[in-house]
Amino acid sequence: MPMTAATDTAAPTVKVPAAADGTAWTILVMLSLSHMLNDTMQSVIAASYPILKDSFSLDFGQIGLITLCFQVTASVLQPLVGIYTDRHPKPFSLAFGMGSTLIGLLLMSVAPTYGVLLISVGLIGTGSSIFHPESSRMARLASGGRHGLAQSLFQVGGNSGTAFGPLLAAFVVLPNGRSSVAWFSILALIGITLLTRVGLWGIAHRRARPAPKVRPTSDLPRAVVIRSIFVLMLLVFSKNVYLASISSYYTFYLIDTFQMPVKEAQLYLFLFLGAAALGTLVGGPVGDRIGRKAVIWVSILGVLPFSLLLPHLGPTGTAICSVLIGLILSSAFSAILVFAQELVPGRVGMIAGLFFGLAFGFGGLG
Repeated sequence: MPMTAATDTAAPTVKVPAAADGTAWTILVMLSLSHMLNDTMQSVIAASYPILKDSFSLDFGQIGLITLCFQVTASVLQPLVGIYTDRHPKPFSLAFGMGSTLIGLLLMSVAPTYGVLLISVGLIGTGSSIFHPESSRMARLASGGRHGLAQSLFQVGGNSGTAFGPLLAAFVVLPNGRSSVAWFSILALIGITLLTRVGLWGIAHRRARPAPKVRPTSDLPRAVVIRSIFVLMLLVFSKNVYLASISSYYTFYLIDTFQMPVKEAQLYLFLFLGAAALGTLVGGPVGDRIGRKAVIWVSILGVLPFSLLLPHLGPTGTAICSVLIGLILSSAFSAILVFAQELVPGRVGMIAGLFFGLAFGFGGLG
C-alpha cells in the first residue's frame, strides 16, 4: 500500500528545522479561538438558507449556486493562498482575512439583490481561505516542536465553531431575520483583535528566529511524497464524507428508527459532534507521543466494528456507539495534517490549504 511505504521511511529521512524554544500557549489559544469564530461565521450562511430563500424567492438551484460560490472561494483558493504565504509570510493577512469576512457579513445582511448576495458569500469564503493556511503555519511556529498538540488545539476551535454556529444562527438569525446577520460582525471584530496580536507575535518571532536561507527538504523521492500526500488526502476526504453524512442524516435516522423527538435527536447529534471535537483534541498529543502512523491506523480500523454495529443497537447503545465513532474517527485529523507537513517541509501553508480547503471542503460536499 502506498501509505505504508511512505510512512515507514518518512520520519527518519525528512530534514526539519529545529524546534522552537517553547510552546507559545497564548498564541495557540488565540488561534484556536479565532478558528472557532471563523467557522461559526461560516456556518451562518447555510443556517440562513430558509430566510434567504424567502427574501429573494430563490429556487433550490439558486441556493446551490450560493453553496458553490462559498465552496469555491473558501476551499479552492486555500492552496493558492498557502503557496503564496509559504514564500512570502504575511502575519497580518490573518486580520485582513477576518476583515473580508466582516465586510461579507455586513453586506449579506443588507444585500439588495441576488448578485450582491453572491458577492457577500464570496467575501466570507475568501476570508476563510486567507485564514486557514496562514493560521496553521502560525500554529506550527508557536508549537515549540509539539506539532500534533498545536494542530489539535487549532482544529478543535474550528470543530467547536462548526458545532455551535448553527445553534447561534437558530437563536439569532431565524427569529430576527436577515438583518441580524450583521450582529455576527461582532465576532469578526473580536477575531481581528486577536489576529492582530498574533500577527505582531509572528513578526517578532521571525525577527528573533530568521528563516534559514536554504529551504528544508525531504530526502524521499518526489513520486513517493506525491503518492503519500494523495493517500493522506483521500483519508481526510473519506473521514469528512463520513462526518458530513452523519451530521446531515443522523437525526433523521433517529427520528425514523426510534420515533425520537426532534430535540432529543439533536442532543444525540451534539454528543457525536462533541466526541469528534474531543477526539481531535486528544489525537494530536497522542500522536506526538506514540507516533502519528499508529494514530492514523487506529483511526482507520477502529471505526469499522462500531460502524457495523450501529444499525443493530437501541437508543442508548446508538448514543454510546456514536460517541466512540466520533472520538476514534476524529483522532487522526491532526496526525494526518502534521504527517503531511513533515513530508513536505517548508510548505506548511500549502499543505494546510490542500487539507483544510480541498480535502475538507470536498469531503463536506460528498
